[in-house]
This record gives sequence, structure tokens and C-alpha cells, in this order.
Amino acid sequence: MTPNICFYFQVHQPYRLRDLRITEIGRDGVDYFDHAKNGAIFRKVAEKCYLPANALMLELLRQYPAFRISYSLSGVFLDQCEEYGTDVLASFQALAATGQVEFLAETYYHSLASIRSLPEFCDQVSMHVSRIQELFGKTPRVFRNTELIYKNEIAQMAREMGFEGILAEGADHLLAGRSPNEPFRPPRFDLPRDVSRLIADHRPLTKQSNDMLILLKNYRLSDDVAFRFSDRSWIGFPLTADTFTDWLIAGGGFCVNLFMDYETFGEHQWADTGIFEFIHALPRIWRERGVGTATPSQIVDAWASRQTHVYDAHAVISWADIERDLSAWLGNRIQHAAVDGIYGLEQAVKETGDPELLRSWRKLQTSDHFYHMSTKYWSDGDVHKYFSPYESPYEAYRRYSHALCDLRQRAADAPKTQVPGRNQASIFEGLRRFLSILNTPFAIRNS
Repeated sequence: MTPNICFYFQVHQPYRLRDLRITEIGRDGVDYFDHAKNGAIFRKVAEKCYLPANALMLELLRQYPAFRISYSLSGVFLDQCEEYGTDVLASFQALAATGQVEFLAETYYHSLASIRSLPEFCDQVSMHVSRIQELFGKTPRVFRNTELIYKNEIAQMAREMGFEGILAEGADHLLAGRSPNEPFRPPRFDLPRDVSRLIADHRPLTKQSNDMLILLKNYRLSDDVAFRFSDRSWIGFPLTADTFTDWLIAGGGFCVNLFMDYETFGEHQWADTGIFEFIHALPRIWRERGVGTATPSQIVDAWASRQTHVYDAHAVISWADIERDLSAWLGNRIQHAAVDGIYGLEQAVKETGDPELLRSWRKLQTSDHFYHMSTKYWSDGDVHKYFSPYESPYEAYRRYSHALCDLRQRAADAPKTQVPGRNQASIFEGLRRFLSILNTPFAIRNS
């Protein structure tokens, strides 16, 4: 039996920080974000990736009615579409109109809230589901956390939110020799009562799901396209659609999950590498060789009640870097200081009831800010440097700390309109203790 191919693409653009001077902190109307740079980068990526890739996908979807793809579009990406690229948004809406595309749910601000603040995590997922419904008329059934950050507890939280599936990295140490090419299940256990109560109060979908399937990224085959496609030193270069299909079939299984950044097409792998021609050829070859495609929810439905192995992630995993853990965002002291600083302001910001202050605080939660502070070396360091708009991780931290300092002062000076009662504060303290379980300690690799 040939496997189904699950093509999933992450689409995200952060708001990059401007060089806020220390003398500006505390002034009225201070803006933290470099709108000129954000707009310029968005348009550059739109012309190189989003528009040509969407045009290609639309052509393939129309030519091959059985062809299926899926996306997660971060809330900050959708916000930037409205600011800098309504044509990009319209092109995604055209894909949605085919009925052959699935949109997944995630945190609105592409944040680390799942491991730092359960109330904020629930709020952002609800915001994102509402935004997808508003723009595309679709209700997500499957959840993907920021950068595939995953742990057993996160899967259970997603199930109680109402999702039927979740994406995760197919980590070798958890698979223990098993193939990632079939759905798995998380261990089943009950969350603390206060956690379940909070999720029920903020649930983005109508009711919690009875079961949860995990779709695991086949990172070797995904990375053959996302990272190695144009690498002339790679033994598989040049990769053809026929050869890649041979590899997909040889791996067997129920589904081969090809998860990658959408910017792979035209931005990371430039057009002159032949990446667009490669993608254009795949549906024809797959049809000829009996290889189907499916969205995540179609895989969930098709798997149904089959016997399913447990994928037991006691420690947090992700799809980032060689370690596939949290070290891309929490691998050194400046990253810890930044993350602790922004989430430490949650109560102060929310007590103000100021929507603009809340939005600034949430935009500063975007995981890219902490990713750019990484001080890793070797191949991972090169990747971090490639994506960073700053000269160094320390420049990223300086800009962030100035914005954080101003935000802290604004929150302190603003009148408090939503002070939590004693019982609510006690519940929030319990939730913080629960989330400390998710933050499994690991060594700080760089100073």
C-alpha cells in the first residue's frame, strides 16, 4: 500500500523591533516596531514566495481535484497581510475557496504561551480560531503549536480545547525505532481540575474532543526539500520529483507528513534552484504512481479506530535546531531574561484593560524575538543568523529589553480597571505551578 502524503506549510512573519533609544523610554506614543523594515521584508517575501507559490498551488489544486494541502497562518502574519499585502491574503482566500485546503489552529502571536501562561495560551488559540473562521470560513479541527512545541500535557490541553489532532516532530529518541509514518496517540491522563476549568471557559471549539491523534513530521524527507534541495554537496543532489517519490513510497506506512516553512519555496530555496518546477511535477507523478494526498483532518478521519501506538513526550520537543527542544528560544541567559520579563508583565498589563497595551505585550511574545537572541554556533548558529534582522544576538536583546522596559513603565503608570479577586489570583497561581511542569529544566548551553 502506498502512503498518503500530508503536505503542511507554516506561514509566519514576525514584527521586527526598531532601535528604540533609552532616552525614548517613557515618552508618550513610543512605537516598538520597525514598520518600514517589516513592510519591506513582507513585500520581498510576497514577491519571491507567497504570490508565486500560491499561484502554483492554485493551478495544481484546479488541475488535480484530489490534491490536498494544509497551512497554518499565524495571526501576526494575517495582521501583516492587512497592513502590507491584501493581495497575499486574497491569494490564500482563493486557495481556501477550492475546498481542497485545510487551515490549522495555532497561537495567534506565534508565542511560547503554551509553556508560560495557560490563560494567555487559551486566549490566543481562541483568537486564532476566530480569525481563521472570519477570513476563510473554516473551523480548524487540528492544532499545531508554535514551532511544533509539544509535550504530553500540551496534547491533552489541545484535546480539551476541542481539537482532534495535533502536529509534532518525529523525534528519534521518542520513536525508538518506530516509523513516523502513522498516527500516534498521547498518553491519556486527567489534567488538574483548575486547568480543565480554565480551558472549558476559554474553549475555542464547541466541546472537548474524545480522542487525540498525533501526526509526526518525517523530518528526513521534509528536510530533503526544505534544507537540502539546493545543496550541491548533498549526495541526493539534484533531487528530482521521481526520485523523491521513490523515497516516499519506500518509507511505507499510512501517511508521510511533509512539514516545512512555506518560505522554502522561493525564499529559502530560490526560484533558480528549480524548486517550483519540482513541486509542479509532484502531483502528476503521484497520481501516476497511486500516491494520494490528504489533509491532517482527513488522516484523522481515515485512521479512525485503528490500533495506535503511544508517543510519550515527557520533556518538551520542537522542530527547531539539532536538539529539537526549547534551546532555540531558551538556550542562554539573555533569552531566559527576556522570556521571564515579558510573561512577568501579564497580570500588570491585563489589569489595565488597555487593548493597545495588551496588543503590544502580545506582539512582544512572538517567539522570533527570543530566537534571534540565540548564541549557538556551527550549523544551527548559521540558521539563526540567516533569519535574524539584527547584527548580533546581543543587539536583538538590547532592542527587546528597551521595548520591555517601556512596556513595564506604561503598565505601571496606567490605571487598573480589571484587578483579579483573591480567588482568581489563587487559581492563576495554581496554573503557574502546573505550567512549571512543562518547563523541564535543561542545561543552559551558552552564556
